[in-house]
Amino acid sequence: NIDVVRSICRILDELKPGPRGRRYESLITHVSDRPGHDRRYGIDSSKIGAELGWKPAETFESGLRKTVQWYLQNGDWVADVSSGEYLRWLDKNYSRRGIGNRE
Repeated sequence: NIDVVRSICRILDELKPGPRGRRYESLITHVSDRPGHDRRYGIDSSKIGAELGWKPAETFESGLRKTVQWYLQNGDWVADVSSGEYLRWLDKNYSRRGIGNRE
């Protein structure tokens, strides 16, 4: 996880430099591991490639960069989600269907 976070920080340093050139990596705060925390995550797409001929359209790095760019370009959406407006919208539009209900 720390490698992904550092990659995101490097992308942000490039696309949206911090004030006075401050590096985003300096904002990382390490916390104690939670019980049962996975030490490693891994994905092996060789089976889907062998059986279906599927290949990812993006590398992990290019997909991560596109994801960071999307969030930077969609600040209004991020603000709505962060403010709780998104949850209110879900409740309003889906609670009668039994979807999105947080009860």
